[in-house]
Amino acid sequence: MSIEDRAKATAQNIEGKVQAAVGEITGDPKDKAEGEAKQAQAEATHAREDVKDAMKDAID
Repeated sequence: MSIEDRAKATAQNIEGKVQAAVGEITGDPKDKAEGEAKQAQAEATHAREDVKDAMKDAID
């Protein structure tokens, strides 16, 4: 498990949520879509780290 990768993904998720919310408030669909994309990428990073952890546990 890489704490640094998880921290970066969490920060990216928060950034995406803020950007999507700003896009929603201002009515800017591009900002909203970019924010949602950042959130999806952060979720994928967390999932990848979960798989790494599971594989490590299985080997141990």
